[in-house]
Amino acid sequence: MTMVEIREKRLIETDRFPIGFLSKIAIRESWRKEVYRPVYHMHKWWAKRLGSIFRGIILGCVLPESSTLSTEFYKKQDFSHVVVFDPFMGSGTTVGEAHKLGARSIGRDINPVACEAVRVSLGRLDPVKLREAYEGLWGTVGRRILDLYGAEDDTGSVLDVLYYFWVMQAECPSCRFMNDLFSSRILASNAYPQRKPTVQICCPACGHIFPGLHGSLRVGCPRCGDAFSVNEGAARGAKAACQRCGEVFSVSQAIRSRRGPPSYRLYAKLLLTPDGQKKYLATTTKDEAAFSDARRLLWQEVSGGQIRLPVDSLTDGHNTRQAMNYGFLHWRDFFNDRQLLALGWLNNAIDAIQDDSSRDALLLIFSGVLEFSNMFASYKGEGTGAVRHMFSHHILKPERAPIEANVWGTPKSSGSFTNLFQGRLLRALKYRAAPFEVGLNREGKEAHCSPPFSGEVSTVWPTDGDFSVRGIYLSCGDSAQTRLPNGSVDLVVTDPPFFDNVHYSELADFFFAWQKLCPRGFVNGASTTRDSREVQDTDASSFANKLTSIFVECRRVLKDDGLLVFSYHHSRDDGWIALAEAVLRSGFSIVNAHPVRAEMTVAAPKSQAKEPIQLDVLLVCRKREQDERDPTDPLDIERNATRSATRKAELLVQAGLCLSKNDIRVILLGEVLCSLGPTTPESAASVLSRLSTFPIPKHMTRLVGKATTRECLRCSSEENELPLFPKDG
Repeated sequence: MTMVEIREKRLIETDRFPIGFLSKIAIRESWRKEVYRPVYHMHKWWAKRLGSIFRGIILGCVLPESSTLSTEFYKKQDFSHVVVFDPFMGSGTTVGEAHKLGARSIGRDINPVACEAVRVSLGRLDPVKLREAYEGLWGTVGRRILDLYGAEDDTGSVLDVLYYFWVMQAECPSCRFMNDLFSSRILASNAYPQRKPTVQICCPACGHIFPGLHGSLRVGCPRCGDAFSVNEGAARGAKAACQRCGEVFSVSQAIRSRRGPPSYRLYAKLLLTPDGQKKYLATTTKDEAAFSDARRLLWQEVSGGQIRLPVDSLTDGHNTRQAMNYGFLHWRDFFNDRQLLALGWLNNAIDAIQDDSSRDALLLIFSGVLEFSNMFASYKGEGTGAVRHMFSHHILKPERAPIEANVWGTPKSSGSFTNLFQGRLLRALKYRAAPFEVGLNREGKEAHCSPPFSGEVSTVWPTDGDFSVRGIYLSCGDSAQTRLPNGSVDLVVTDPPFFDNVHYSELADFFFAWQKLCPRGFVNGASTTRDSREVQDTDASSFANKLTSIFVECRRVLKDDGLLVFSYHHSRDDGWIALAEAVLRSGFSIVNAHPVRAEMTVAAPKSQAKEPIQLDVLLVCRKREQDERDPTDPLDIERNATRSATRKAELLVQAGLCLSKNDIRVILLGEVLCSLGPTTPESAASVLSRLSTFPIPKHMTRLVGKATTRECLRCSSEENELPLFPKDG
C-alpha cells in the first residue's frame, strides 16, 4: 500500500472501525494464543492481550477512514515512517505487531522480567546454535536429571517417572495426628469423562492406586477391601477433620504453628512404559529413599558451592500474603529438594553456554520451567496438558495436592524443559521466520503477510530521536520519564494495568529470584522487581495519579496529530473514574471507544466469575485542543451513550459473541467516556458516579447471551433492569 499521511483522520477514530471482524479473529486466536502468536508466549506474563487486536489497532491508527480493515489486515504493509511507543510493554505485543507492519517500535516497562523476556523473544537467535546448545545439555545435565526421575514399576523394571504426586499434611491440634489434606480420593480423571470415564483412585487405608468409573460415589479397594467414599477426605475447604479423633480444625492455623513451609507426603507416581503407556502406582520405600538421597546430594552441592539457589525472601503484599501465611517465606521454599537439585544443575549448565544469545534463550526457557516444576503446581489429569501451572489463578495459592513433574521431561511430559524448548522456543523461531495472521476463510488457513522478524533489538535508548527503519528499542524503567524527544512519536498503543487486579511485580519476583543468579540483559542483582512507581495500587486515587504521570509523558512525546490508543475494562465504578481522571488530567480527550474481544473467557480466573468480562474497550484519544468545560446534560449523555452502545453491542452479537451483563456495562461505559468531551476530571467523576445507579435499559439486557459460541459460559437473560455496577462490585 501507499503510505498515508498521518495527518488524515484515521479509521480507528470513526465508527467504521470493524469491531465484529476483529472480534471474530480474536475468538479464534484466543483459543490457541501460544500457536497463533508464539513469539509473545516464550515466558509467563500476566494479562497478555491478543496480537490480532493490536495489529488491528495499529492499522486503524494509520489507515484513512475510507479504508477496509478486513482487506488491509491480510496485506503486507510498510509503515516505515511511523514510530509506535508502548509505555506498558509487558509481553511485547505492541512492539512485535508494530515491527511486523514495518514501523519503528519503542517498548518500555518497569519490570525487568517482562523486559528480558521481550529482549530475548525478539532479539537475535541462531536456530543451529540453539539446537547445538540444547543437544549439549541433553548429553550432560539432561541425562543426569533423568536419572533422578527413574523408578521401579510393580515388576521391578526401572521406568521414567512422568510425575510424582504429593499431599500436604497438617497436624491435628488435639491428638497430633498428621492428616493428609486430600479433599477427594480421586487422583486422576480424563478431561472428557463421557468418552473416557476411567478415573484413578487412591485407597485411604493402604495407599493402593486402582481404576474406577467417573461418577462412582463409594468404592472398595481391590487390595485391602476397605470401602470408602471417593469424594471425601480430611480437607473441607479452609477446615480439616482429623482422621483419627474427628477434631475439626483450621488448616492455615495448623500449618502456621509449624513456623515454616507445610509438610508433604509422597504417595503416588505416574510411570511411562517403553511402549508409551502410562502406569499409576503407589510409591514405595525405594521411592522415599531415592528422594532422601536427592536431598542429601542437594545440600552437599550447595555447601560445596556447586549449586546456587535463590536466597531472596518474600515480602508482604497483596499476592504474596497467602503464601506467607502458609509458611512460604523464601522463594526456594516453593520447591522440594529434588526439584531444587535438578533445577540447580540445569541452571548452572545453561549459564556455562558460550554463545550469549543461545544461553539467554535457554535461560528464558529455564525460567518458564519454574512455573511448572514447583510445589504449587497441580495435576489436571488426562486428555489435556497434565500440569496445572502455579499461576493458573494469577495468585500464589498453596496447593494441597501438588504434582512434581519430571524437570527434563519425556515424550509424554508436560511443562518440562524439553517440552518448553520444542513447544515454545522452536515454535517461536518458526513464527519469527515466517509470521502469519489468523485466517477467517472457510478452511481457516493462515495468511503470511509480514516480513520475518529482524532479530535486531537495541537496548540503547534513542534519546536523540534517531530511530532506524524497523528498529526495535527496549528500555526498563519508569515510563513517566522516558527521555524521548518532544513530539517524536506518532502513536502510543498500550494496555495499562488494572489498578486492583494482578500485582505483577509481586508474582514476577518468583522468576526474578532465579534469573538474578545469572545476570544478563535487563536482569541485574536487585533484590526485587517491586517499584514504588509501578502503576499498580489498590487505592484508586494513587492509581489515577501514577497513570496520569505516564499519560502526561505520552502527551509530551506524541506528535500533535498523534493518537493514544489503549485497551481497558473494569467491573467497578472507581476503576472507570480513575481512568477518566488520568486521561483528562493528562490533556487528552477520548474521541471513540471500540469494544472488542479480549482474552479467552474460560481462562482462570475469568471462568469463575458469575458474569465474566470477555471484552476490552479500545479508547482512542487525541491531544485536547478545546478548553475544559462542563459536560452536557447527564441525561443527554446517557441517551447518546445508550444509543451508540446498543449499536456496537448488536454488531458484536452479529459477529457471534455471547455477551454477559458485565460486557454490556463495559460497552456502555466506553460510550459514556466518549460523550464527556473535554470536561474536567471532577465533572467526569460526577457523571460516572451517577451512572453507578443507572439501570441498563431493558432492550440492552435482551442482548445478554443471545449469540451462541463454544466459549459462552452463561447464556441467560433477565427482563429486569440491571444496575450498571452491582453492589458487590
